[in-house]
Amino acid sequence: MTLRLPDKWIWDFWLVRDGGEHHIFYLQAPRALRAPALRHRNASIGHAVSRDLREWRVLPDALQPGPEGSWDDLATWTGSAIEHDGRWHMLYTGISRRDEGLVQRIGLAVSDDLIRWEKHSANPVLRADPRWYDLLDRRRWRDESWRDPWLFCEQGDGSFHVLITARSRAGSRDAAGVVGHARSLDLLDWEVLPPLTPPGEFAQVEAPQLVRLNGRYEILVSCLAEDHSRARVERVGVGSTGTFAYSSDELFGPYRYSHGPLAVHGGPLGTLYAGKLVEVEAEQWRFMAFRGDGDRDFLGEITDPLPLRADPDGRPIVSYP
Repeated sequence: MTLRLPDKWIWDFWLVRDGGEHHIFYLQAPRALRAPALRHRNASIGHAVSRDLREWRVLPDALQPGPEGSWDDLATWTGSAIEHDGRWHMLYTGISRRDEGLVQRIGLAVSDDLIRWEKHSANPVLRADPRWYDLLDRRRWRDESWRDPWLFCEQGDGSFHVLITARSRAGSRDAAGVVGHARSLDLLDWEVLPPLTPPGEFAQVEAPQLVRLNGRYEILVSCLAEDHSRARVERVGVGSTGTFAYSSDELFGPYRYSHGPLAVHGGPLGTLYAGKLVEVEAEQWRFMAFRGDGDRDFLGEITDPLPLRADPDGRPIVSYP
């Protein structure tokens, strides 16, 4: 069954596998809010588990906003999790009332069992670095974009890396969206590095994910139709809402632009956003996303896993049943 809750909207999500079970963490907000745009400042992180990615059992919430006055007292947003030294580590996004939700920072939470999570006392552990990334400037953009951390471990030296929704100081206002990058040896102390993708295509690229597929690396990102740059629209012909991919033969790039969304805009399930690939078996991947065009046509539910095929250039494309 589609992952849908009767009393809560759910949208951005991330998955980890523990033994034979898939754990999904997702943003959630009360359906009683009625207006989908209100969900962003009323978000917490929910949790469910499944063996087949179709039948889900809801578990206790993973994280809630912090106490009044803390760096994440307004809402907790998208993150990702990884296992290290027998414990699970989650990076997640937080916004505060003090900043009116306009400045995004990244914090760390840890768990022994994926159920009970404890926020680290040193939070936030990651902030935007003005050497490469925009800070809050309402003339440039509506917020300080520094969110949606995607964690992975570099197997060669054991270092940890994170991809981040960010905006480059080098890009024009409508084309500054990049995938930011940081490195750590312990998941607590981070060195912020230059972005892994170049500016030019989008005003923002949300919910990144790194996978190795068909012999190369793919960074998935999502973007709304209105956030495609003017230069991209002139080149491609139209901006559409969806999940896109940057490709590279090397882990740390250079990454090349994608020319189309993984899932056809307005397909049989409607518009799909914040898509992720999940490996159901060795090198067998499926695509999941939430249904909605941003706040438009928003249903507050996550799709079943959808099959993939490769286009003539080897890029992944959703194959609808």
